Amino acid sequence: MKSVKTIFSDLDLSSDFAIIVLARKGVHTKVFYEFAEAIKMPEKNLAAMINLSSRTISNYSEAGKSLDAPQGEHLLKLIALYEKGELLFGNTSEFNYWLAKPSWNSAEKPVSWLTTSGGVGFISAELDRLAQGYPA
Repeated sequence: MKSVKTIFSDLDLSSDFAIIVLARKGVHTKVFYEFAEAIKMPEKNLAAMINLSSRTISNYSEAGKSLDAPQGEHLLKLIALYEKGELLFGNTSEFNYWLAKPSWNSAEKPVSWLTTSGGVGFISAELDRLAQGYPA
């Protein structure tokens, strides 16, 4: 199975600036569908994560319309997060397992933070801490 980084190697996700530039140009719904498949997440769940319905994304796809900038940015940040998670955990399955596991000595799961752009940033910072050897 290809990694998220390999699938989206043509996207410059190296910085927040690069992500914003791409989002403002428009993110095609094809990216959404490829990402959902790559991370083995139901389209309905991923759509909800970026605050859209799967039907809306389907309508955009049929009309050849790109995602609006805020949803496109959110999706691109999720892709960048998954690239980082794959690198740290070795594969998408292990990263998904970590996201679904309660953390921070509470019932809170990291995946619940991914519904906002700021939450994606928070989880990204947590991955950086883990990579440096600090407990999450």
